Amino acid sequence: MGKKIVILNGSPRKKGNTSMLVKAFREGAESSGHTAAEFFLDGLDIHGCKGCGCGHSDRECPCVQKDDMSKIYPAVKECDVVVLASPLYYWNMSGQLRTAVDRLYALEEGSGGLLRGHDRSSVLLMAAAGRDFEDVSLYYDHLLGHLQWRNLGKVLCSGVMNVGDIEGKPELSEAYELGKSIH
Repeated sequence: MGKKIVILNGSPRKKGNTSMLVKAFREGAESSGHTAAEFFLDGLDIHGCKGCGCGHSDRECPCVQKDDMSKIYPAVKECDVVVLASPLYYWNMSGQLRTAVDRLYALEEGSGGLLRGHDRSSVLLMAAAGRDFEDVSLYYDHLLGHLQWRNLGKVLCSGVMNVGDIEGKPELSEAYELGKSIH
């Protein structure tokens, strides 16, 4: 039986290098019988976490804020794999992705605790002009450790600044194969 995959695409460019990594990964995953729901975060209305502590994971929409996270919460609740995709901005994920990740905390509040330790896995896909992925990799590893998710892999592509720079890069094949390898 195929896995349910949620892709949180934090790129501001629908046809940018990160989005091309997502496309390759998704094609690989779907070729193995998995289903993937992609959320292009830059096109959604998602507000920053208020830190109010009033979320409850047992509600349909666990956060008190009413925005487009209400589209993402049900998918994440039901998925097996969460893919975090982003360009590298100042040694970290884009603001679009960081905001959505922060808001996923509402799934931890209340009695349900629907993120941590629920047999999920994750993938990190990133593209960057530079080569320094050390800080974001450390953050990602700590996040997965906290959530008790398995790290299925990372595809980190450097040297890609302009749209299309990633074409012909081996990381596209790596992303496809990573998607295909999920079991």
